[in-house]
Amino acid sequence: MEKGSHSSSTTLARTKSDQLVETLAAAFKSARQSDRQTPPGTSESGGTLSRKSSKRVMMGASPRRSSGENNNTYIRKSRSAQMKLDLEELSSGAALSRASSASLGLSFSFTGFTVPPDEIADSKPFSDDDIPEDVEARTCKMKFQTEPTLPIYLKFTDVTYKVIIKGMTSCEERDILNGITGAVNPGEVLALMGPSGSGKTTLLNLLGGRLIQSTVGGSITYNDQPYSKFLKSRIGFVTEDDVLFPHLTVEETLMYAARLRLPKVLTRQQKEKRAVDVIYELGLERCQDTMIGGSFVRGVSGGERKRVCIGNEIIINPSLLFLDEPTSGLDSTTALRTIQTLQDIAEVGKTVITTIHQPSSRLFHKFDKLILLGKEFLLDLANGNLTDISVPSELEDKVQMENSETETGNGKPPPAVVHEYLVEAYESRVADTEKKKLMAPLPLDDELKSKVSSSKRQWGASWWQQYCILFCRGIKERKHDYFSWLRITQVLSTAIILGLLWWQSDSKTIRGRQDQAGWLFFIAVFWGFFPVFTAIFTFPQERAMLGKERAADMYRLSAYFLARTTSDLPLDLILPVLFLLVVYFMAGLRLSASHFFLSMLTVFLCIVAAQGLGLAIGATLMDLKRATTLASVTVMTFMLAGGYFVKKVPVFISWIRYMSFNYHTYKLLLKVQYQDIMPTVNGIKTDSGLKEVGALVAMIFGYRFLAYLSLRKMQLHCEA
Repeated sequence: MEKGSHSSSTTLARTKSDQLVETLAAAFKSARQSDRQTPPGTSESGGTLSRKSSKRVMMGASPRRSSGENNNTYIRKSRSAQMKLDLEELSSGAALSRASSASLGLSFSFTGFTVPPDEIADSKPFSDDDIPEDVEARTCKMKFQTEPTLPIYLKFTDVTYKVIIKGMTSCEERDILNGITGAVNPGEVLALMGPSGSGKTTLLNLLGGRLIQSTVGGSITYNDQPYSKFLKSRIGFVTEDDVLFPHLTVEETLMYAARLRLPKVLTRQQKEKRAVDVIYELGLERCQDTMIGGSFVRGVSGGERKRVCIGNEIIINPSLLFLDEPTSGLDSTTALRTIQTLQDIAEVGKTVITTIHQPSSRLFHKFDKLILLGKEFLLDLANGNLTDISVPSELEDKVQMENSETETGNGKPPPAVVHEYLVEAYESRVADTEKKKLMAPLPLDDELKSKVSSSKRQWGASWWQQYCILFCRGIKERKHDYFSWLRITQVLSTAIILGLLWWQSDSKTIRGRQDQAGWLFFIAVFWGFFPVFTAIFTFPQERAMLGKERAADMYRLSAYFLARTTSDLPLDLILPVLFLLVVYFMAGLRLSASHFFLSMLTVFLCIVAAQGLGLAIGATLMDLKRATTLASVTVMTFMLAGGYFVKKVPVFISWIRYMSFNYHTYKLLLKVQYQDIMPTVNGIKTDSGLKEVGALVAMIFGYRFLAYLSLRKMQLHCEA
């Protein structure tokens, strides 16, 4: 309905897009009546850091809070793909807001409008009392910690971001963000809205310090200071995808996060108590002993998973909390409860910024400020898509006065005319006012400002503590995969088949020794092939988790790498022991403890060396398809050069066999079995085998060092 009309009442049943279009249309109206009487119950003061009840009067795209009696409407322009509404003061028209369209080359903003007194009753939004209790949360109102936190005022001015698209013969720069400007203060929730591909996540990553590249322009300040590594310990960042370990329980997930991220000055008991407090704050107590779950593991519900992700971040009492699509995939009730959680978090003085795709009116009223981003789409009016919406009378008059021929076939003005109108409106009404607001000094002393400029990282645990925590977490997470019935059945069935085929082979005859040599070579190949293709998946699968936790400075990369590689060793040893216990005695090999344990040690060296190769390939390529292809070719080459199929290898390619762990493992196994029996077996001297042991040890450390360098290079590339 027209905002100037009093013929009907607005209802909350209208869609969000209708409300925005009507709001924009109202902003274009001229000669509004001034000094309307403020309705009873509205606030006479501007927005403050503290939140009031959401029962305050709102209308259309109005905020949860209302203030003042100034009902001026503004329009502004910049060079961005943004529209920003200050929802805090939107209903009174005193709000700061801006918008733009990169495709049109303009930006504009509007503040709001004054609600006629006779329309207030029907426009009252849902209050907190109207929100149904969330069954998953088990509580209507969650209370969050009120311990002191460093207040951070976030400002961003003319933020730009470009990506370089490399073609076959040329490179092209493409604008993702263009001239975004805004601010958000402690106690406020800022929502970034827009269609898919509009740059919401990119802007969120820029503001959160997750995207630092040379193609970023503009200014982003935290308490008037640039981004520093100190802020990593003051920022919580919840990604759109729920990046969690599926086999850990809710309690274990938050316990490990607390032990890694909370300050060193706290004891382990204090950190674990903080994790328990977060569990109850988020209403997760009923599922705290349930595994998180994943694609193939049943676990908690979607809403509970999202709250666990939020708990992972608020556990450090952050000053800034960023969330990327926190309501994605949730039902309306759970989404409402999630946004209510963000509102409660902001109430205790934290700054909250979230992206959201298509909120309902109930969610929309929970935000204090709003930024709308768009590339090809911002609003129908801004892009000139005026087929099914009303056009402001001021714009219609402008078109009729200038040239009636400029109208399109449906009687609406073309996009170029809309563009020109919005640019002029912005320049004349609000540009100077908003610039002054952004330049206003912050209510902070120099000491608080200087705290965020420290370049020193703040680790929550020492290197050794990080290693121990990650080691224990790794064993708990991966023991389910290592001891699955499928893997145990695979190993034991292979051992039984081998034992039956080589049942009580005779080492005294030439034919018997040849059969045993074939058996030993198969052992070298099997326990070389198996670990490679298990280890390949390690870093590509954990890349998202590693990137998330390293971005938050949860631990040092060296502590993670060493814990990740050593936590597999106890698990890797158990299945080979079971395998050899079955097959060794069935095949009739030398029955002595020394020969058995030396054979076990040889197989273990082969496994660890092969595992290092898999780690190096996976960390270098970080792509499972390419890594699997390269590993297949490499393992096949090592197997063929292993000394069993070809005894005399050409000189120009003979160097490959010295890089093959299959070759050195095969020679060691032969020497263990026949060292005291005969000087040579199948052309291989049965000496002490120290060279082969040295070669395998060099592979163990060499491949892992290559994997670590690859991870370090990836990390430096992400931070560049």
